[in-house]
Amino acid sequence: METVEIPPREGRAVRVPAGGRFRVVDLDGKQVGDLFAFRENDITEYASAEHTRAYVDRLFPEVGEPFVTNRRRPILVFERDDSPGVHDMLCAACDPTRFEGLGVDGWHASCQENLLAAMEALGHARVEVPQPINLFMNIPVHPDGSLGWESARSAPGNSVTMRVEMDSVVVVSACPQDIVPINDRNPTRLAIEILD
Repeated sequence: METVEIPPREGRAVRVPAGGRFRVVDLDGKQVGDLFAFRENDITEYASAEHTRAYVDRLFPEVGEPFVTNRRRPILVFERDDSPGVHDMLCAACDPTRFEGLGVDGWHASCQENLLAAMEALGHARVEVPQPINLFMNIPVHPDGSLGWESARSAPGNSVTMRVEMDSVVVVSACPQDIVPINDRNPTRLAIEILD
């Protein structure tokens, strides 16, 4: 098993072949992971939250269901959930404009920049920034349609396992958000474990 540790506020990319499996682990607890997956030989095809919601008829797939691409083909299968089971596919990756709107003066790390840096390190200088699969993110939808920004419920060592359906580049960002409480205002580490 290969393990790639992701420091707080940073992102990492790994290549996973079709049929392979990987696990995203919350090492310290209460940490959101923005997960992205791109078809390795054509990165214009990628895991799409909006297409997945329509495909599975729910806000987030259940274990056993797929995440599909912007071409409506399965790219990941949600194989196992060893966490409280609270995840999100409604919210965009944090970016410089988001932090500016939250009152941050100057540069602040973001999931958008983490994704772009990780993909550039693999030779992809231009890449779409899709809606991420927000692992461990706790965004309740209230009866009036408003969203809550709650701390992640994951504990140290909680994880999710995915099976890859096509040769893919997988990127995980240890979300740097420390203004709203989704990471308990204390971004910490994640890990990607390549299982087979």
